[in-house]
Amino acid sequence: MRSTALSTPPTLPRAAAELADMLVDARARSLALMRDILEARELGPRLAIVNPPLWELGHLGFFHDHFALRGLHGLPDYQLPGAERLFDSGSIAHDDRWALPLPTRDETLDYLSRVQKEMLTRLPEGEASAAQSYVYQLTTLHEDMHGEAFLYTRQTLGDPAPDLGTPPPGQAPDAASTGALPGDVAIPGGRHLLGSDATLPFRFDNEKPPMAVEVAPFSIARAPVTNAEFAAFVDDDGYARREWWSEAGWRWREAQGRQAPAYWRRDDRSRWEVRHFDRWQPLPPHQPVVHVSWHEAEAWCRWAGRRLPSEAEWEVAASRAPSAGGKSLAPGKRRFPWGEATPDGGLANLDGWRLGPLDVAALPEGDSPFGCRQMLGNVWEWTASPFAPFPGFTPELYRDYSAPWFREGRYVLRGGAWATRSRLAHTTYRNFFTPDRHDVLAGFRTCAR
Repeated sequence: MRSTALSTPPTLPRAAAELADMLVDARARSLALMRDILEARELGPRLAIVNPPLWELGHLGFFHDHFALRGLHGLPDYQLPGAERLFDSGSIAHDDRWALPLPTRDETLDYLSRVQKEMLTRLPEGEASAAQSYVYQLTTLHEDMHGEAFLYTRQTLGDPAPDLGTPPPGQAPDAASTGALPGDVAIPGGRHLLGSDATLPFRFDNEKPPMAVEVAPFSIARAPVTNAEFAAFVDDDGYARREWWSEAGWRWREAQGRQAPAYWRRDDRSRWEVRHFDRWQPLPPHQPVVHVSWHEAEAWCRWAGRRLPSEAEWEVAASRAPSAGGKSLAPGKRRFPWGEATPDGGLANLDGWRLGPLDVAALPEGDSPFGCRQMLGNVWEWTASPFAPFPGFTPELYRDYSAPWFREGRYVLRGGAWATRSRLAHTTYRNFFTPDRHDVLAGFRTCAR
């Protein structure tokens, strides 16, 4: 986990109280997600896509310790002696994390508590500095990403759904059984500035500098592909027919022995069921298909005569509005599809409170100006675009966040999922995974060819 001498990018200063609330909230969520797992198994089963729970929790404390207490505030030592030899993800290989002499559960929790207390005591009254605002948001959002990983790890391992407590008012109103949302919307082409500008409270390095692109007119689905739509592909022997798969996708399918998406099975009457955490349930037909790899999304598109959007097309559909005549793009770009209002449970399925996706027709108040629904929340959406830097990219304080992965064959995902924290999600945020990953909360939306 390399960092240079502290030189933070330009960032809008934030109220210290807001930074403190974010920090405390992220930690409360991490502990809610992990406490029962730590009691059941501190190291857990050894899988290539899963970290030892005790190690991952300690890594959160180390990240704050490294970038905030030592990097920002200049403390000479870590709050846990030798923490860098135990919890530095940049220098400790995944397989080695299982054999480390880790602290006990109580010692690890005490480490996290001491680090957070030290960070909170160093915040000023009133407005924090730009450097504090940057580092405290970086460490909080990093913890939020791990919180989402904790949730899909629980799904991977078949653990029970976590107890997150009572949702705040307005964060999880009932929106069940709203059905499908078929059809496309036509979006005019035009010039678009891809990425994030300095008006956002925080930007990751791979979102900048914004890149000017020309986007041709296109048509994109109003909603993500549903379970019922994907089941039609499976029932048409889609996993057995070579013509729908790329060479890499076919090799992946054969290696996996896959005949359907992860966590799907047929019941004794040949109806599809899906495992949600530790429980099998009838496949919800109108929810977005989730836990599908980029390879599976690409194969479905070939079968259906569709295609994945580029990330520029996706961002235009999510963040732009039509001109008065509807034949071009209006100037400006939105932070959220619906505008600038802070996300809540009536606009987007974020923050994990519902513990799963909603039907694709839910939450019409969150539509983009073009009529696309759920472009933030519910399910991450694969795009056709490889993860690459924008021209002028410069690694920032957390140098390993983006730069090591540009040549790893990863693809960009957009939009966030039901487990993504709302403070992380916006229309220009870029996620990225390798095309074989099916454990993440990913589905896809398609374009007409």
